[in-house]
Amino acid sequence: MESRFSFPLSDKKTYIIAEIGGNFVTFEEAKRLIDAATECRVNAIKLQTYRAETISSKAAMFDMENTGVASQFDLFKKYEIGLELHREVFSYAAQIGLDCFSTPSHESDVDLLDNLGVQAYKIGSDDAINLPFLRYVSRRGKPVILATGMCTLEEVRESVNAILEAGCPRLILLHAITSYPTHPEHVNLGAMQAMMREFPDLDIGYSDHTLGITACVCAAAMGARILEKHFTFDKHAEGPDHMLSADPSEMKELVRMVREFELMRGDGIKKPAFSESTTRVNNRKSIILTRPISRGTPLTLGHLAIKRPGYGIPPKYLEELAGRLVAKDLKEDHILTWEDLI
Repeated sequence: MESRFSFPLSDKKTYIIAEIGGNFVTFEEAKRLIDAATECRVNAIKLQTYRAETISSKAAMFDMENTGVASQFDLFKKYEIGLELHREVFSYAAQIGLDCFSTPSHESDVDLLDNLGVQAYKIGSDDAINLPFLRYVSRRGKPVILATGMCTLEEVRESVNAILEAGCPRLILLHAITSYPTHPEHVNLGAMQAMMREFPDLDIGYSDHTLGITACVCAAAMGARILEKHFTFDKHAEGPDHMLSADPSEMKELVRMVREFELMRGDGIKKPAFSESTTRVNNRKSIILTRPISRGTPLTLGHLAIKRPGYGIPPKYLEELAGRLVAKDLKEDHILTWEDLI
């Protein structure tokens, strides 16, 4: 069954991806994560599609906070998933209406995903400057989401050109830091905005590897169109990505905060809010009489004060009222209107 890719959202909301790749090895584990992600109201889940034999040589080593020093080949071999598990996950996500796609790491992975009907590809930062691979993916004519961890801006430009020239119909860039976990002082969300300025015709987002959800919420507030966050049931489970993943309570809070921000952002037009229709009258100020005055008497500034409410003559006309004649007897504290004057 084909997986969907519904970005961009019609209401311009941030598209939120729960990355479950690397956090399951059985369908029951994947199903539990998908069900929880649905309850968190994310827009999509994402997998990782790789085989140890095609992603890493046996000489490659990890040396990161989440892995320690470890064989990349052995770790990838432990968490790779096969064709049938891919099929089950995509089918289940489609049944419940959740977008589902994956990150391929080799041409054969792209072929597998293409045969399963995947509608978009996410390219990890490890392949961000792998131009032959980027061209291979882009020739499939489907949207590409490119993470740009470890990249200079010039490298991003080169990869963008290669992807678009190869026929990719839609390209989305993600700022990312390829440190697991990423500490706050290294997040550099300003670089995401630098890409927004450099590529104004592309949607830009953020792929997060920090230990909390603050960076994602800040990225949304800074204009991220897509957010990607690893997702797990147990942050202490065995596996390198669990510690930097959001658990269900964190993911729910992330989604809630982003959606609340979107409500607060509004349309950007400076105008009175609908909720201010009453307070605009009651809480503004008008020109008010400080003493009684008889019909035909000229007003002086001594007759006048500026007080609430705001449905009388506005304060900006205060000096213009000096010398104007009143049209009728008026009491102290009367709120002046233009009908009161001759």
